[in-house]
Amino acid sequence: MSTPIGPYTPILRAGDWLVVSGQVGLRDGELVEGGTGAQLAQALENLALLLDVEGAELSDVVKTTVFLRHLGDYGAMNEVYVAAFGDHRPARSAVGVSELPLGALVEIEAWAYVPQRVSPKR
Repeated sequence: MSTPIGPYTPILRAGDWLVVSGQVGLRDGELVEGGTGAQLAQALENLALLLDVEGAELSDVVKTTVFLRHLGDYGAMNEVYVAAFGDHRPARSAVGVSELPLGALVEIEAWAYVPQRVSPKR
C-alpha cells in the first residue's frame, strides 16, 4: 500500500461505514503509465487493498466519486470502472477538475457499508 501524499487518513471507519480517501494510480510511489484507464485501474486496485485491510471489498462500496482531468476520458473511465465493479453498481458522481495531486489524470474516493460485528454478551 502507498503512503499518503498528504496529511490525511487513507481509510477511516465511522460506525458501519468505511470512508476511503481519494486514490490515484500510484504504484511503488509513481503514477502508472498508460493514461486515464491505466491510472484508474491502479487507483481501484489501491482502493481494493485499503478495503481488504478492513475486511471489506469492492462489492461493499455504495458510493464513489471519480475526478477526471479530461471529461473526454469518461468512456475509458467507464470501461475500467465496469471491469472492476462487475455487475455491482454503486451510486457515483464523475466530476471534471483542472488538476489532481501529482499530475494524476484520475482520482477515486469511496464509501463502503460494512456493519460492525458485535459479539453477543455472555
